[in-house]
Amino acid sequence: MLRVVVLDEVGTIPIPTATVVLRWTDTDQGRRPVRQDVESDGGLVLCVPPDARQATLWAEFGDASSEESVVHIAPGTLHEVELRLRSGSVRTGRLIGEVRDALTDRPVVAAAVSVVGGTAVAETNRQGRFILSGVPVGVHELAVRHLGYATLAHTVAVLRGVTTEVEIGLAPQPVEMAPIVAVATRSRRLEVKGFYERKYWGELIGGATFLTEADIERRRPIFVSHMIADEPGIRLGNCGLRRTNCQLVNIRASSRMAGGCPVKFYLDGTPVRGLGGRRGESIDDLVRPTEIAGIEIYVSASSLAAEFGGSASQCGVVAIWTK
Repeated sequence: MLRVVVLDEVGTIPIPTATVVLRWTDTDQGRRPVRQDVESDGGLVLCVPPDARQATLWAEFGDASSEESVVHIAPGTLHEVELRLRSGSVRTGRLIGEVRDALTDRPVVAAAVSVVGGTAVAETNRQGRFILSGVPVGVHELAVRHLGYATLAHTVAVLRGVTTEVEIGLAPQPVEMAPIVAVATRSRRLEVKGFYERKYWGELIGGATFLTEADIERRRPIFVSHMIADEPGIRLGNCGLRRTNCQLVNIRASSRMAGGCPVKFYLDGTPVRGLGGRRGESIDDLVRPTEIAGIEIYVSASSLAAEFGGSASQCGVVAIWTK
């Protein structure tokens, strides 16, 4: 078992509803990271998988976060971890990313990632991923080194309370080519709600579609329902004369339901009820495409994230997050 408690900076006041983020960093099983809120007493108890021997975890609460804690796990032992949220006066951000071979696109394991002038060095795991926490706000030079590859130096901006994601392609040393770097700043709201964690694992495992604000801006849909209906297996039903106020149904979920199975909607984490009733209301009446920061579409119940599970979700789920 792993017992976690989240406290204020001086370690005296529990912080209820803070979010604990945990990654199993030494297993080949491809386990999903854990993202779970603590109880009213600031505590949380987690079960450790039998094959796990190391975990990296931290706590988040609004714009505040704790330092990372690395726990080495011994079987049959209760491990206690105390995470203290740093005060808002500490101006830091976090860098996370992935290092791959620019030619083969395979993960580069055990690459050393650091900020020039800083003391912290992160090492990429078996999936080529790394985390650098507590990076001071400002513009820094990110250095990535690995034997057999050309050393990369790239400028990156770190913002207060924001996680910046970096994708790095290292060029093998004998090849005359420039390293490849793609930098994206994540929405803090979606970061806290776990959208990016679910997106990473959903796209890795398959069975779900994730649309970001940039995806929506590229497509410029008139109605939310029309954009969601582009997903294979989902179609519009019970539309008005102008193709508005449409109900969304999953034609794969249940052959026993005439016309398809109505999709369940969540808006900012809350189930939306009453759509498709006598008044013919639809998701288009509640939110416009320009108001949306991210969309999660789960056509198959087997691919559902734990947050959206349950018997009422058998027809699939669409989770919409506003800006």
